[in-house]
Amino acid sequence: MRLGVNIDHVATIRNARGGAHPDPIKAAQIAYKARADGITAHLREDRRHISEKDIINIKKNIKLPLNLEMAPTLEMLNIALETKPERVCLVPEKRKEVTTEGGLNILGAEANELSVIRKIITDCTSKKINISVFIDPDIKQIDAVRSLGVKIIELHTGPYSNAITKDAELKRIIDSAKYAFKNKMEIHAGHGLNYLNVGNIAGIKYISELNIGHFLVGEAIFIGLYEAVKRIRKVMDIKK
Repeated sequence: MRLGVNIDHVATIRNARGGAHPDPIKAAQIAYKARADGITAHLREDRRHISEKDIINIKKNIKLPLNLEMAPTLEMLNIALETKPERVCLVPEKRKEVTTEGGLNILGAEANELSVIRKIITDCTSKKINISVFIDPDIKQIDAVRSLGVKIIELHTGPYSNAITKDAELKRIIDSAKYAFKNKMEIHAGHGLNYLNVGNIAGIKYISELNIGHFLVGEAIFIGLYEAVKRIRKVMDIKK
């Protein structure tokens, strides 16, 4: 199972003082040395953490594939086409949210929204940029993504991570991953994962990649980013 390390909140700390430290690029380099398989970064419309310059520098200086999380807008499409990440992950975005609150609602999207999403899929695919969609673990949402011709999904693990009793949420993820796998899709997962709850998700054989960020950056304050990535990697490997 691959591990993508999200470096957004290294940039959040940097931006709090308006300087250049800590550098997200250095964080990505450390993640690489600690056996991460990819770097994830969410370029938000309000630029609250990662910037276009960060995306460009990741592509220039990091040996790992870049997973660019972005809202399905034409502005973000143009940035993706210019920077050419290995993968674009379409995510919902609300200006006032603290973090992503749920999956992208493809099933309930309006015609104009679907038109933009289809353009993103077509234009990115033509540039050999893979497309994934961040969705809630729901069979109907998976079918809606499939109808767009997208072959990769990332399942939102936030409700599972936040639940006190996790059995019901875990079953939703397992059932959704199994359904998508049977329909020849590639399944990723992420949001709110840590040392204590990642094991159950890492043990789902249908999932091929986990994306983890906030917890790792928080742990880095106490034990360093290198050690945090190594530890989460070890838990993932044990469960597989």
